[in-house]
Amino acid sequence: MNHSHPHTHSATCSHTHSHEGNGHGHDHHHEGPHVHPVVKNLTLALLLNLSFTIIEFIGGLATNSVAILSDAVHDLGDSIAIAVAMWLEKHSLKGRTPSYTYGNRRFSPFAATITSVILVAGSVFIISEAIPRFWHPEPVSTGGMMWLAILGLIFNGAAALKLSKGSDSLNQKAVMLHLLEDVLGWVAVLAGSIIMHYTQWYWIDPLLSLAVAVFILYNAVRNLRSSFRIFMQATPKNIHPGQVEEALLQIPDVIAVHDLHLWTMDGSYIIFSGHLVVADTSGMQEAARVRREAIALLQSQGIQHATLQVETSDEHCGLERC
Repeated sequence: MNHSHPHTHSATCSHTHSHEGNGHGHDHHHEGPHVHPVVKNLTLALLLNLSFTIIEFIGGLATNSVAILSDAVHDLGDSIAIAVAMWLEKHSLKGRTPSYTYGNRRFSPFAATITSVILVAGSVFIISEAIPRFWHPEPVSTGGMMWLAILGLIFNGAAALKLSKGSDSLNQKAVMLHLLEDVLGWVAVLAGSIIMHYTQWYWIDPLLSLAVAVFILYNAVRNLRSSFRIFMQATPKNIHPGQVEEALLQIPDVIAVHDLHLWTMDGSYIIFSGHLVVADTSGMQEAARVRREAIALLQSQGIQHATLQVETSDEHCGLERC
């Protein structure tokens, strides 16, 4: 049996090299990753969020606003979630080891799961606090709320804008949802405080809080589903196995494809494995050509790491269900 194992993977450098011999071929492709900017972005978000949390506690006590104090507690939870996400993201930077041959890329979706769970819990808490206030609205210090809302928009808006760019990391997206909740929350506080200042319609505050919480809850659940798909090694949504198989079958001398698997480590690093069946008359040089063409094709499909086994039609792969 002729086995070929080409590999492509991402790293901090960019180069390609290959080895041919003994029926095995290894192709490595390295591209600059997105992980280092993620850590920097999370650090900035943590500093901004934690600084404003302190301001919120002081402002909430000064204005005697339970709503502001609730936001302060919520932002404190955000800060803890961001700190956990940052710690786990740093671990995801470490390379492969004998114990973790794929490295620690799964730390990123694991951190995203923890952050999303905290986000769901926070949203449920906000909803539970907002609903009773429809029947028992409480007067608030609207002037103090306006100033705190403006500060909140500046702090949380800057952090959310930073995290919204430059990465496909699920971890960073989950943290960005935290900050987006804060930004939308402060928009609601600012609008509500202005209206309440002139109308005394204090039921507006829980109404806006409820709308924001439901929106964030919906997005957090979607993020949890994405993390769940990664841990279950589901096929990435942007790649269709049938289309990949059809493309591989277009390579000359490839007569069948089986045992095809596609999964992702962290939402952006995509892995492929499969068996290519070639004609019985194909020699070593033809098998090497097929392997090279297959690797180039898979790279064009956005697949960073591929393992291929090339075999002839009269060979059996050794698996009961290929």
